[in-house]
Amino acid sequence: MEELLELKDLLLKGDISGAIAIVEELEEMSKNDIIDRIRSYAVILLLHLIKQQAENRTTRSWEVSIRNSVREIQRKNKRRKAGGYYLSTEELIETLEEAYLNAIDEASLEVEEGRYLPDELEQLVNKEEILNRALALVLPAE
Repeated sequence: MEELLELKDLLLKGDISGAIAIVEELEEMSKNDIIDRIRSYAVILLLHLIKQQAENRTTRSWEVSIRNSVREIQRKNKRRKAGGYYLSTEELIETLEEAYLNAIDEASLEVEEGRYLPDELEQLVNKEEILNRALALVLPAE
């Protein structure tokens, strides 16, 4: 809110360069918020993909969670009015990679009733395969 008041004040004073700097700061804050939301859904998505691979099975609950996470990531990433996407494919990859460690930590509590420590679980699954599957799910269909 403070930034909006400052923006208004700068515009009323005719300080266009100052106003543009505030707008750029607001854009960055907005994008960071979107990335944080996408990362949260990515953790859930990756958690279930890890569990599927580690346990070599799936459940309807996991499948629903995967679908919901994919839809939310796609929805959060889509620019409504301007068209296009907030995050490029490269940025989505980076976001998934950042979420992976949190997903491994959470999955270690659930796979085979918490039998594995995060490091042990990470040795049981193929990180690259899981990240590639997640990316394929979240990328928009062309």
